[in-house]
Amino acid sequence: VQLQASGGGSVQAGDSLRLSCAVSGGTISSYVMGWFRQAPGKERVFVANFGWNSDNTYYRDSVKGRFTISRDNARSEIYPQMNSLKPEDTAIYYCAAAKPFRASWYQKEYEYDYWGQGTLVTVSS
Repeated sequence: VQLQASGGGSVQAGDSLRLSCAVSGGTISSYVMGWFRQAPGKERVFVANFGWNSDNTYYRDSVKGRFTISRDNARSEIYPQMNSLKPEDTAIYYCAAAKPFRASWYQKEYEYDYWGQGTLVTVSS
């Protein structure tokens, strides 16, 4: 399974940005799909994910109400729509895929099996 993230860039605080993650070699409905981010000098942390084979979505507290993830099963792509961006959202964003039935919430990095290369989002004040 290969994941390709794209759509990052430099924006101003308050702007919006939509990232994409294209998945090949597998179908996104077969995996738990998630997004993580790594800010400069910090560890990689959970941002959002889909429950396996469902439309349930889960978000870290700091992005609730601002970020929305969606997916297109036919195109095998997932997208986070990021609104009201803040400087603290600056990070490299990674999409990831996890084999199901091995964890509860899939909010830990080690629970994911496949990773994209990351796309940089920079938010200036």
